[in-house]
Amino acid sequence: MTSHLKTYFTHRQSLALGAVFISIGFLFGNWATLIPFVKQKFGLDDAQLGLLLLCLPFGAGLFNPVSTILINKIGMKNTTIGGIIYTALVYTIPLSANHIAMVGLGLFLIGTGIAITNVAMNTCVTALEHQEEISIISTSHGMFSVGLMIGSFIASFMIGLGVQPNLQMYLMSVFVILLTLYNLKRIMSIKDEKVSDHEGESKFSFPKGALSMMVLVSLCVNITEGTMADWTAVYMRDVVETNPYFMGWGLAGYSMFMSAGRLLGDSLAPRYGANNVIKIGGFIAAAGLILAVTLPYTATSVIGFAMVGAGVSCGAPILYGAAARVPNMAPGAGLAIMNTFSIFGFLAGPVVIGFISKAINLPFAFLVIASLALLWSYLVTKVKLY
Repeated sequence: MTSHLKTYFTHRQSLALGAVFISIGFLFGNWATLIPFVKQKFGLDDAQLGLLLLCLPFGAGLFNPVSTILINKIGMKNTTIGGIIYTALVYTIPLSANHIAMVGLGLFLIGTGIAITNVAMNTCVTALEHQEEISIISTSHGMFSVGLMIGSFIASFMIGLGVQPNLQMYLMSVFVILLTLYNLKRIMSIKDEKVSDHEGESKFSFPKGALSMMVLVSLCVNITEGTMADWTAVYMRDVVETNPYFMGWGLAGYSMFMSAGRLLGDSLAPRYGANNVIKIGGFIAAAGLILAVTLPYTATSVIGFAMVGAGVSCGAPILYGAAARVPNMAPGAGLAIMNTFSIFGFLAGPVVIGFISKAINLPFAFLVIASLALLWSYLVTKVKLY
C-alpha cells in the first residue's frame, strides 16, 4: 500500500517537484497563520477581512490563462521555477505593508504567482508520470499539505516567541528561494512535453460533459480547503480563544491529516475507487466541522480540523488527474480549466465565509461548509473519475 511512496522518495525528479509543492504550502501555511495579525493591525471585522482576501483570487483568476501561455512559450520547467521564486518574493508584501491598499496589492500579486505555479507544477507532474510510467500526483499534492503543516507549526512557534510577522515571512521566503535553487538542475532534467500550436491554445472555455461535474465537485472541495486555510487560525483565536502557542495547531492538525491522506492517495484510489474515496471523504469532513463547532475547545477543534484534512485530502489530486485525462482535450487544457475554478473556490470561498460570519457568526459559517462536504459526496456519484 505504500510501495508508491518508496518510488516517489527515491526518484530524484519527483522529489524536486515535491519541493515546489512543499514550498507553495509552506508559504501559504505561514501566511494563513498570520492572517489574524493583519485583521488586528488594521482593525478589520470578518466581512472586511473577507473582502481583503478577495484580492488574492482576483489575481489568480486574471492570471490563470497566462499560465498556459507561459508554459507554451518558455516551457513547463521554466514556468515552474520562475513562478515559485516570484511567489516567494511577493509573499513578503502583505505582512510588511503599512497601508491596507498595499496589503491588497500584495495579495493580488500572490494570486498571480499561485495561479501560474500551480498549473506549471501540475503539468510537470503529469508529464513525469507519462514519461516514467509512475503515479505521483496524489503524493505531490501531499507535499503541499506537508508544507502547509510545517509552515503553520513554524509560524505558531514564532508567534509564541514574539517574532515579528514581517520578519517571519522574509525568513520563510528566503528559505523557499534557496530550496528552489538547490533543486534547479533536477527540475530542468525533466523532459518537456511537445505541444503543437493547436494544443497550446490558452483560450478559456467553460467545462462541458464529465469535466463540468468534476468542476462542481472541485468547487465544493476547494471552498472547504480555502476556508480551513484562511479561517482556522481566526477560529482558534476568536471562537476557541486558545493560547497563542496553539493558534496554528488547528491548521497544523488539518494539514497533517491532509498530507497523510494524500501520501496514501496514489494507492487508495486504485484500490477502493476514486469516486468512493472522495465520497467517504465528504462525510468525514462534514463530521469534523460539526465536531469543531459543537465542542469549541482546543483539543476537540484540532481533532475536528484534522478530520476535515483527512476528508478533503484526496479530492484535489484525484480531480486534477481526472481533468488531465479528459479525452479530446489538449495537454494542460483540462488542468487549466479545472485550475481556474479550483483556485476560485479555494481563494474566493473564504470571502463568502467572511460575510456569513459577519452576518451571523463563524461557527454557523463552518456549518455551511459542512453542508458543501455532504454535497460533494452526492455529486461525485454522478461522474466516473477513472
